[in-house]
Amino acid sequence: MVSRYSSSPEGVVQITSIPERLPWLALLALAMTGFTCIVTETIPAGLLPQIEEGLHITKAMAGQLVTLYALGSLVAAIPFAMFTGGIRRRPLLLAVIIGFLVFNTITALSSSYALTLAARFFAGVAAGAAWGMIAGYARRMVPDALRGRALAVAMVGTPIALTFGVPAGTLLGDVIGWRWVFGLMSLLTLVLLVWVLWKVPDYPGQPAGQRMSVGRVFMLPGIRPILFVVLTWMLAHNILYTYIAPFLERSGLAGRTDLVLLVFGVAALISIWIVGLVIDRKLRQPVVLSLLGFALVSVALWIGGTSAPVVFAAVALWGLTFGGAATLLQTALAEASGEEAVDIVMPINTTVWNLAIAGGGIVGGVLVELVGVQAFPGVLLLLLVLALITVWSARRYGFPR
Repeated sequence: MVSRYSSSPEGVVQITSIPERLPWLALLALAMTGFTCIVTETIPAGLLPQIEEGLHITKAMAGQLVTLYALGSLVAAIPFAMFTGGIRRRPLLLAVIIGFLVFNTITALSSSYALTLAARFFAGVAAGAAWGMIAGYARRMVPDALRGRALAVAMVGTPIALTFGVPAGTLLGDVIGWRWVFGLMSLLTLVLLVWVLWKVPDYPGQPAGQRMSVGRVFMLPGIRPILFVVLTWMLAHNILYTYIAPFLERSGLAGRTDLVLLVFGVAALISIWIVGLVIDRKLRQPVVLSLLGFALVSVALWIGGTSAPVVFAAVALWGLTFGGAATLLQTALAEASGEEAVDIVMPINTTVWNLAIAGGGIVGGVLVELVGVQAFPGVLLLLLVLALITVWSARRYGFPR
């Protein structure tokens, strides 16, 4: 065990014992929280016809269940962090998880479209709060030398949710109905509550005098370049990911979207494992390699986007470049901001990340309507080149090692 000294909001110096090895069960509880965020966000996409019929609404209206969730995450992340910075971490995390329990249960039981939309918005608020906490929480559990690896474990819930959670939820929806799927999500949050109480340690919040403002954190050296890389990288990713089904039509794989996304997800899991091995020693090199790999994917899809074998190979490489992205970028932000600002910089990152998700839907939609999916690779390549230039220019502060 090693000791870490911190101050409580009352100014009392506290000594925290930290294990010298990864606290796997505690970190996996954080990963499960991330899994809950992602599945709760995306599961309506696979259940739209059933939700449409169950609530007697149109498909477009059902699609707003995803929109309202994203909006809740977008508007809540930064204010939540600002107003809860002094609260002890575990009670706050438990409150967030209870939010998922309450609002998923309302979604499962509601027969009112307006009430369902409200529940989805506040579930998104819970997600914005959770994403702002997970990275800082994981880093506080371990010694400095293991912080990158701990973050990699805590983030593994995201690709698992995207790879297996959404397809499984869609399949279950066909068998037991969409309301029971949300009911099962509520049951999972009950399990998660017990898990957090059992294994996740508690930490004090930050004293008011030590907390930094959003504006001050944003102006720290290295923060703005990293956030620009987050925006361009995730915008490129979400343009392709959001419209992967129509893009696959050119290669005759539109009917195998599930298999294509499975290849992507498995490759992303491998990527997280690789990044976890190197993150505490190298940062800039895996970021550059990931961006170069994604740029190569763009070139391959530009040249051979009508060939099924080329598309499968490109998607596998895409997954390898994306899986560790959250770990790499959040580690860069945490190191550039320092421990005093990590609980503020992560919600800023959440906001930018959600802007990129929304932007991917908007930009991709405009391209599909005006030009066609064949324009995707060129746009992706432009965004990735901008990201690479930024990483190189920020090698002193944003990506120093």
